[in-house]
Amino acid sequence: MTTQIGDPALQPLKQRVFAFALMCLGFFMATLDIQIVASSLRDIGGGLSASQDQLSWVQTAYLIAEILVIPMSGWLSKVFSTRWLFVASAVGFTVTSMLCGIAWDIDSMIIFRGLQGALGAAMIPTVFTTAFVLFPGKQRIVASTTIGALASLAPAIGPVIGGWITDQWSWHWLFYLNLIPGVLVAVMVPKYVNIDKPDLKLLKSGDYLGILLMSGFLGCLQYVLEEGPRKNWFGDNLIITCTWISAICGFLFLVHALTAKDAIVDIRALLVRNFGIGSLLSFIIGIGIFVSVFLTPLFLAQVRGFNSLQIGIALLSVGGFQLVGLVAYSLATRYISLRILMTFGLVLFGIGCYLYVPLNHDWGWQQLLLPQALRGIGQQFSIAPIVTMALGSLPASRLKSASGLFNLMRNLGGAIGIAVSATMLNDRLNFHYLRLNESVTAGQPEVVGALNQQVQRWTMTAGDTVNAAQSGLASLHHLILREALTLTFSDTFYVLSLCFVVAVVSVLFSNPFSTSAPPPDAH
Repeated sequence: MTTQIGDPALQPLKQRVFAFALMCLGFFMATLDIQIVASSLRDIGGGLSASQDQLSWVQTAYLIAEILVIPMSGWLSKVFSTRWLFVASAVGFTVTSMLCGIAWDIDSMIIFRGLQGALGAAMIPTVFTTAFVLFPGKQRIVASTTIGALASLAPAIGPVIGGWITDQWSWHWLFYLNLIPGVLVAVMVPKYVNIDKPDLKLLKSGDYLGILLMSGFLGCLQYVLEEGPRKNWFGDNLIITCTWISAICGFLFLVHALTAKDAIVDIRALLVRNFGIGSLLSFIIGIGIFVSVFLTPLFLAQVRGFNSLQIGIALLSVGGFQLVGLVAYSLATRYISLRILMTFGLVLFGIGCYLYVPLNHDWGWQQLLLPQALRGIGQQFSIAPIVTMALGSLPASRLKSASGLFNLMRNLGGAIGIAVSATMLNDRLNFHYLRLNESVTAGQPEVVGALNQQVQRWTMTAGDTVNAAQSGLASLHHLILREALTLTFSDTFYVLSLCFVVAVVSVLFSNPFSTSAPPPDAH
């Protein structure tokens, strides 16, 4: 096993805080880049002459690569040590960020984005592990609160930052943004992060079969989830093939992980009640964060016709209320148990999603303010206690392997949530459009009046009665489509809010928890 450097928690506090801050910077960069391109894909497509299907891979390649490496990070940190794994990850992420900025066509961009996701992925779970190794007792509250704030803030403000940068400069700067902090992290981490030593002998006994099976399972699953909504799911042969590969590899990986002596992922950790429930909650939080970040900009673009900067401004309130929630949570931990705070946060998050349900085609930042406020504050009150509950329930010897699994659940929740949401948007749009279209008949006075208004307006503008009639029908079609879209988004947010009912109920089955370390033989 990896050799420890004494007790890292006994290192000077300033050194521990600075080491943790450096790792948090790398963690924030890697998490931010998941969504930073979301509001700028149109500009990237224009610059690289890419089609819409090709553009989707700018995010898909990053997510697939990241989701493959995150579960392996525990083993990699044992082999190379936390310090050198983090440095290698920061260097790789920085170099590939620069390559993404100078990409010359869509194919090179997709390759570089995949490498960026793979090389930067290890910076995400290692931060969680390091926080629980460096900080004992109540100091963990501050550490887990910081991680929770960054984990929810990064995807929320990613599209905001991305839209602003693209509007002010160009999409290339979405990637150049990583260069200075990436170099800073790579240079400073070797000096300040020192919690374990490498053990290269582990390379000989590595669980390479587990890595192969896990890669086939997660890689194909992520592809199916990303491409399924666009390719009509099982109407596409490649989707069917990848589904079979994912199912077979997933079953074999599960059997292997439960029977192998040193499996690449500690699946048995899910049998520890609080870690298992914490992983479920991490999955639901992933759904909540990523789906809300996916749906809200899409609604503002498709229904309101906002550009990337306007969308960014409309979403800005989430980040502001997350900061408010961060301060409020830090104060509340002094007087209220973490379990109650976690339940309060999940309830608030769920209500925030439910308040999107009555949305209409006129909604802008003013109407989004309250739902986004509750969602932002709810994230801060729920994520930090979930981290403490899950990882705090395991002994230090199991933290590295379990941390990868815990973080995988959040990303997997986001991937599955977005795939289901995209499918719902398509299916419910057809349903609502047909229902609205049935009620809009030529004999209805309201429809006749609306058509006459449109025809008169177009006749005055163009002076052509025939074209004016066609334009009037087109306008009516656009009106029906807009209302169908609005109802579709409402349905999707309603289903999203129901996920938090499951989350709140699952908390009832958890054991009480605190910031104290579990016994070494916790099981």
